[in-house]
Amino acid sequence: MSELQFREDGAQRFRCALSVSEVEDVLSVLDGLPPEKAGLRLKGLPGLSDILAISSPTGRIAASLIGPNARPVRALRFDKTPETNWSLPWHQDRTVVVRARHDTPGYGPWSTKAGLIHVAPPFHVLEGMATLRLHLDPVGEENAPLWIAPGSHRLGRVPEGDVATRVEQHGPFACIADVGDVWAYATPIIHASEAAILPRRRRVLQIDYAAHPLDGELEWLGV
Repeated sequence: MSELQFREDGAQRFRCALSVSEVEDVLSVLDGLPPEKAGLRLKGLPGLSDILAISSPTGRIAASLIGPNARPVRALRFDKTPETNWSLPWHQDRTVVVRARHDTPGYGPWSTKAGLIHVAPPFHVLEGMATLRLHLDPVGEENAPLWIAPGSHRLGRVPEGDVATRVEQHGPFACIADVGDVWAYATPIIHASEAAILPRRRRVLQIDYAAHPLDGELEWLGV
């Protein structure tokens, strides 16, 4: 398959988006986070705002994809190791995290996970988002790359029972990466993560960017 494009395929690889020194800066910000937590939501972490700012390499990529009003609304650190070698089945990201619950037309159902308030927004909210993954270690097919179904971001909200069929129709595609690469995804793309075949460390900083505020009194929890 030729190089994927964000708008058509829902994913795009930006090679060498971060220099060696910029990768080191990201690692220094993440240094000291609990290693036993494979996936960790980041908020208020010193130095993180500079990495995610619109003037940063990732911020500029996000702005090129969803517009100049792009701003980070969620950041996650994934640290997959031989001891934390997990997998995730094929799925769509369907919810966002908000500061407080305000019942708003089109938003729901609601849930609380790890003390955070989640809600499924109208699909147009997800369509206006981009998810960027900063690769801090090399990721080949044997080291748990993210798998996607190209083009599935244009299917709308896919019923869970139809996901497997959609993957057969649109994918799968393995998103391999070198250190410093950034993969950008349309947030609603169908994706999965397998356990590594040859486990070794695979650190990723994942950021969701949104170009618009939420409706009514709802606010993004943010980073």
